[in-house]
Amino acid sequence: MSEQLVIIGSGPAGHTAAIYTARANLQPFMFEGFSAGGIPGGQLMTTTEVENYPGFPKGVDGQTLMAAFREQSVRFGTRIVTEDAIRADLSKRPFVIASANQEVTAHALIIATGATARRLQLPGEKTLWNRGISACAVCDGALPLFRNKPLVVVGGGDSACEEAGFLTKFASKVYLVHRRDQLRASKIMQERVLKNPKIEVVWNTVLVDVLGSDAVSAVRLKDVKTNRQRDLPCGGLFYAIGFDPNTAIFRGQLKFDGDGYIVTEPGTTRTSVDGVFACGDVQDKHYRQAITAAGSGCMAALDAERWLADHGVH
Repeated sequence: MSEQLVIIGSGPAGHTAAIYTARANLQPFMFEGFSAGGIPGGQLMTTTEVENYPGFPKGVDGQTLMAAFREQSVRFGTRIVTEDAIRADLSKRPFVIASANQEVTAHALIIATGATARRLQLPGEKTLWNRGISACAVCDGALPLFRNKPLVVVGGGDSACEEAGFLTKFASKVYLVHRRDQLRASKIMQERVLKNPKIEVVWNTVLVDVLGSDAVSAVRLKDVKTNRQRDLPCGGLFYAIGFDPNTAIFRGQLKFDGDGYIVTEPGTTRTSVDGVFACGDVQDKHYRQAITAAGSGCMAALDAERWLADHGVH
C-alpha cells in the first residue's frame, strides 16, 4: 500500500499526531504496535491513575485516557493496525515500513515509538508494578498512595537525585539506594541530596526483591560488600535507572544522541532524514510527560503536513 503518511507508535504523541493529520485529510496509517517496546498505547497503559493531565480534575485511569485518544484518532479517519513495525527503509522514497504481515510505503513518516523504562526484574516486580512501583516520580509521586510514607528510589545519576528530591515533598522520608560508594550525579545534584535532611543514601546496596501483597510494603536489600540482606519497610519504590528509546529498526538510518534518542532540529520534530519526523519520548529524554508528548505529536503533525504540501503530495 502507498500512503501519504505513516505513524509508528500509539502513545499520546502518536495519537495526537494522528488526530491532527487526520483532520487535515492526510488519512494517516498507524502501526500502533503489538508487543515491541511495551503494549499499544504506550507507558500510560501501565498507569492506573493520572492526575496531571489537563481536563481531568478528578484524575483518570491511564488505560481510559489512551482509549479516548484512540477513539478520537479513529473518529477522524486514522487507519490503525495492531502490529509492530519490524523493518523500515529510509534510504529510498517513498519510505518502506513493514510489519510481519504487510509492507507499506510512505511519503512522510512520524516516529512516536516512545521509550521503555528499565526494570530490575525483581521477583515481586510483576505483581506490584503500579501497586507502589513506578518509573516516574513526577508522574506518580503526588498520588495518595505515596503520601506521608517512606519511599525508596533506586539509582545514582542526576535523574535519581532529582526524583529523590521531588519525592521529599510528599514522603515522610526518601531512601536513595545506590550500588556504589559514590553517586554518578553532577556535583550540584549530589550536594542537594546529601544536604537534604529527608533523604538518606543507602550506599553499596542493591535490591533483591520488593515485598507486599496488594501494595508495596518493603524492599529487600543486599549489601554488596558483606552480602548481608535486610528488609526496609516503605510505601513505594521508584526506578531511576534509565530508559531505552524504542529505535531498533531505525539504527544506522537516523542521527541519534549518545543515549540512543533520535535527534531532532531544535524547535521542530524534523530528523536527519528529510520527511521523517520524531515526537514524544523517542526524542525527549528530559521531560517524558504525557502532556509534552502530546504537544510534540501536534508539532510533528504540523511539520509533516507542511512538508507534504511543500513537496506536492496530496
